[in-house]
Amino acid sequence: MPDTHRRTRGHGGEVVLNSGWVRRDGDTWLIAVHAQPGAKRTEIAGLHGESLKIRLAAPPVDGKANETLLRFVAAALGLRRSEVALARGETSREKTVRVAARADLKKLLG
Repeated sequence: MPDTHRRTRGHGGEVVLNSGWVRRDGDTWLIAVHAQPGAKRTEIAGLHGESLKIRLAAPPVDGKANETLLRFVAAALGLRRSEVALARGETSREKTVRVAARADLKKLLG
């Protein structure tokens, strides 16, 4: 089985594991997310294929789940909300979240 993980230098020179759910894109990180709206609480539920599964305690109505997702990711990474954006998947469960390069992505995995 091929090794799909590789190490790359993050902002500030720290080494971060690149895998299917996260990749570097210029001055930002792109995080593949499988969103599960309507959950009891907002939390990371592990990996779902090549995506990070995040349960959201918000309905998938009027952008509420998307906003909950972005606020949750920002808080988990210690970023300002303005440093986190939805790059793709506004109406889909499969989303791509763009975060500032200074983010310590290991915080998402506990």
